[in-house]
Amino acid sequence: MTTKTGKPLDQKSLDAILKRRLFYTPAFEVYNGVAGLYDYGPPGCTLQANITDTWRKHFVLEEDMLEVDCTMLTPAEVLKTSGHVDKFADWMCKDPKSGDIFRADHLVEEVLEARLTGNKKARGEEVVVDEAKEAKKKRKTKDTGAIKLEDAVVKEYEETLARIDNYDGAELGQLITKFEIKNPVTGGDVLPPVAFNLMFQTSIGPSSNLAGYLRPETAQGQFLTFQKLLEFNQQAMPFASACIGKSFRNEISPRQGLLRVREFLMAEIEHYVDPEGGKKHPRFSEVRHVKLGLLDRKVQLSGSTQLTYMTMGEAVDASIVDSETLGYFVVRIYLFLVRIGADPQKIRFRQHMANEMAHYAADCWDAELLTSYGWIECVGCADRSAYDLSVHAKKTGAPLCVRETRKEPLKIEEWALDLDKKKFGPTFKKDSKAVEAALEALTQDVREKLSLDLANTGKAEIQVTGLASGDSTVEIGKDLISIEKRTRVEHVREYTPNVIEPAFGIGRILYSVIEHVYWSREGAEARGVLSFPPPVAPTKVLLVPLSTHPDFKPLVQRLGHKLRQLEISNRVDDSSASIGKRYSRNDELGTPLGVTVDFQSVKDHTFTLRDRDTTKQVRADEQTICKAIESLVKGQKTWADIQHELPEFTQQDVD
Repeated sequence: MTTKTGKPLDQKSLDAILKRRLFYTPAFEVYNGVAGLYDYGPPGCTLQANITDTWRKHFVLEEDMLEVDCTMLTPAEVLKTSGHVDKFADWMCKDPKSGDIFRADHLVEEVLEARLTGNKKARGEEVVVDEAKEAKKKRKTKDTGAIKLEDAVVKEYEETLARIDNYDGAELGQLITKFEIKNPVTGGDVLPPVAFNLMFQTSIGPSSNLAGYLRPETAQGQFLTFQKLLEFNQQAMPFASACIGKSFRNEISPRQGLLRVREFLMAEIEHYVDPEGGKKHPRFSEVRHVKLGLLDRKVQLSGSTQLTYMTMGEAVDASIVDSETLGYFVVRIYLFLVRIGADPQKIRFRQHMANEMAHYAADCWDAELLTSYGWIECVGCADRSAYDLSVHAKKTGAPLCVRETRKEPLKIEEWALDLDKKKFGPTFKKDSKAVEAALEALTQDVREKLSLDLANTGKAEIQVTGLASGDSTVEIGKDLISIEKRTRVEHVREYTPNVIEPAFGIGRILYSVIEHVYWSREGAEARGVLSFPPPVAPTKVLLVPLSTHPDFKPLVQRLGHKLRQLEISNRVDDSSASIGKRYSRNDELGTPLGVTVDFQSVKDHTFTLRDRDTTKQVRADEQTICKAIESLVKGQKTWADIQHELPEFTQQDVD
């Protein structure tokens, strides 16, 4: 992967900066740490807070969403109903000799990519540094030697990798056997894949009688407050709820830093929509023209990863994206990622294939960001249909639905069924409930046919499951049942909404954006720069007195106070290092702006304002400088705007 300067990303230098500047660090490190658990340091914590603040403004505020904060502890019964207890799993395989455990799809992917890299080496082809790093997956492997592969084998490997997310456990096991995939470190055989549930189980209360889990997503809490939120919203549809909070997944083999962890921050939206409205969105016209790189499931199943660039309007019109509402949120996700610093050229939207689709989803598109680890899923945008509300309503009897008065009463002609309850129970005895349930489930067409049978023969036969006698058919006479056509009038419409769910992994987004904004400034000594957009940068302004002269201190203090009043974070660097070195240190932290206090400032209260990326400076009075900083931090203006408005300052070289 390359930086914005066109040079390869120096992963080693970036990692050194993140460690030295304490963006994040392994948790419990003095106890040798625990894989998949990390702590954020001061700049990482602030960066995360700024990203979530921007998320709230971009979605909750702009889309008028209802934000909730749901508990992380979830009773097992809730997640059993939602399907997570049975289906929220990845495929795991184990090396019985070494005890090493792998996620099966990642193991296949890692070994095949390593072999493809070895094939390129053997053929004398150029191997891009990032590609080799992606193949090795950050660990030594026995499968990276220079070995020539037949063209047909290369093609088969590439097609397998393009479809890797679509294989189930049995198919992954077949691939492991077919391609003779071993433990990449020891070369040992691995056992066939088995399902591993990713949820952390716990118990609630002192008696430990109530089983529970740490939530794997924030969604279930939102679904179970649906009825109250609908009432809060004065029964108006459509509407959306939103939640930011921690979720937990017991990853099989966590690695790649913040990209695969066991505890992480999520930001999720549940947008409720009337299914009869065709999932239209009133603001879709605003995003129709936005062009995106799409990787649909048909292309993946053909063994290709070639992106198709098209506008969202074209994608929805061609039914590549299922609906206007789904397409609207895909574009809004894209605009959010660009807003916080993601490189538009390193964003793609990949459609889920059938086998990788979550058990609740009707369609799903992932926003994936290109990093040194390859394409990383950072946001999922799923059409959950009416699955969750329906299963919870069925389980609990709660009215998780919308009831709205029809503008005009609806007349419905239907075949109504009446039972003689006094005779029905004694006739069928233990089977009466099963027979009655089968009758109630009959379609209108079948009821019409049975009404004719009753009229012609005086009896009718129906199929029933679960009879005590073991039979599958029962005969019912017209003395027990009558079926006739009636007209009823509906004044109220009742329906279960469909749900469009954008779900954001904040940690993954944070790390991917760090890679996207990192670059090295040319010079005698390469200096790393993190070009965060001002609204999300951890610290907005560096205040730099020219020296330790006592006349500078009150000016620095007053500037800092004014900026804090404007809610703009700032810090002072009054060390003995040169101004250039002081700015360089803070370029590593991503601080976008710097204010220099010099002897001219003492005379006329003017200050220089420096831009991190260009190192250009302008000079103006205190009020003008503060106003310019505020407009930049709020994203209202760019540095180009400020350069156009204020005089450039070139007399003093501060870099």
